[in-house]
Amino acid sequence: MAQLEYVGHGTVHVELDGVRLLTDPLLRSRVAHLRRATPVPAVPQPDAVLISHGHYDHLDVPSLRMIGGSPRLIVPKGLGAPLASFDAIEISEGDEVEVGSVTIRATHAEHEGGRPLRGGEAPALGYLMLGSKRVFFAGDTDLFEGMDGLVEELDVALLPIWGWGADLGRGQHLDPEGAAEAVRRLRPKLAVPIHWGTYRPLHRTVRAPFLHAPAEAFLRIAADVAPDVDVRVLLPGERLGF
Repeated sequence: MAQLEYVGHGTVHVELDGVRLLTDPLLRSRVAHLRRATPVPAVPQPDAVLISHGHYDHLDVPSLRMIGGSPRLIVPKGLGAPLASFDAIEISEGDEVEVGSVTIRATHAEHEGGRPLRGGEAPALGYLMLGSKRVFFAGDTDLFEGMDGLVEELDVALLPIWGWGADLGRGQHLDPEGAAEAVRRLRPKLAVPIHWGTYRPLHRTVRAPFLHAPAEAFLRIAADVAPDVDVRVLLPGERLGF
């Protein structure tokens, strides 16, 4: 059986066919003006790390150093410079990389993906993990035309539904309603919301509504627009077999 753990924010640990994959590691208790609202779970050393884009809450170099070992980093083309000390491979939309018995395929994401302040243009990507199960990690994205039919027989969709504050801020993102529409288009067997309930600005408490309300809204809306899809809300640190 495959399994996944929602580590928090955009970070998910996926075990598939004996391969351990980690998405967008953000593993620090405090990041700039953000404080983690829940403890950081222990994360097994991955075989590969999938980086969706260059924003600092998705490509966090200190978190990458915390992982240990020497996992391969799979990153969008243009993000190799800040990762020169790592085993990083740059790929573009449609490219595939083999990690053990699992194929990683880069997909489109509708989101600005460059590295702020440091320059360097790079697209945002999503990733398909293809083995005995098919898992889609959307990274950070808004809805896009090719999402309908992106992959046939999709087992799991990992979809962002929020961010780290009281609103989504600038840029292209999925909110609970948009993420529910993504579920309808992708038609996975199982959908798991990510990118919510993990970090808060220092002046907000752990009881802030944005730490739980987005998941509740997503669960409710997805049940209406995609009633045949099993939606599972995991708290940071919780695991699920599939």
